[in-house]
Amino acid sequence: MNTAGLGRLLFSARRRLGVYRDVRNLKKRVRQSSPLRIVVGAGGLYDLGWIPTDVDVLDILDDAHWRRLFRENSIDAILAEHVWEHLTAEQGLRAAQNCNRFLRPGGYLRAAVPDGFHPDPTYLERVRPGGSGAGAQDHKLLYNHETFRQLFESAGFQVEPLEYFDSAGQFYAANWDPALGKIDRSQRFDERNKQGQLVYTSVILDARKPS
Repeated sequence: MNTAGLGRLLFSARRRLGVYRDVRNLKKRVRQSSPLRIVVGAGGLYDLGWIPTDVDVLDILDDAHWRRLFRENSIDAILAEHVWEHLTAEQGLRAAQNCNRFLRPGGYLRAAVPDGFHPDPTYLERVRPGGSGAGAQDHKLLYNHETFRQLFESAGFQVEPLEYFDSAGQFYAANWDPALGKIDRSQRFDERNKQGQLVYTSVILDARKPS
């Protein structure tokens, strides 16, 4: 084996070992957490009282990943900020169904995605699939509040919209509690909105598993 091949093999082994350690540590945190609240696609960002996960330890499309960490009907809350736009329609439904399966009855998923009804063309150019914004090259879908709601209803959730533009460009926002899951790319918390203009917002909803 040449030097380059050996280097790749060592890198792969170190990565697998790192994932194993991360999973082991995550299992410990899961056992010790009550309520059990997780962030999917955290990217290292999370608030106190929440357990962050990323795709290497919890691929939300992979049943085996869920089952190695959680029991069905055991999670109190899931937070997903700008995750679903990176999934195809089929993947998005599968991910929503997995969340439903592992949430406890009455538990909820708070999710946010870029808003396809945002009236600013500059915003839309940044967030559309293949757009100019950070991460947009990997975006698969651009949701609006109607299509995002329908996705989670199809997975068996009861859905409460929290923040969105409608098709006429009118903005709606409920008085949602950030302690139940803070969405940074929102009317209140995105620093780009400080001058009173809604420069960057998201479709935000709570999808609750029926009791």
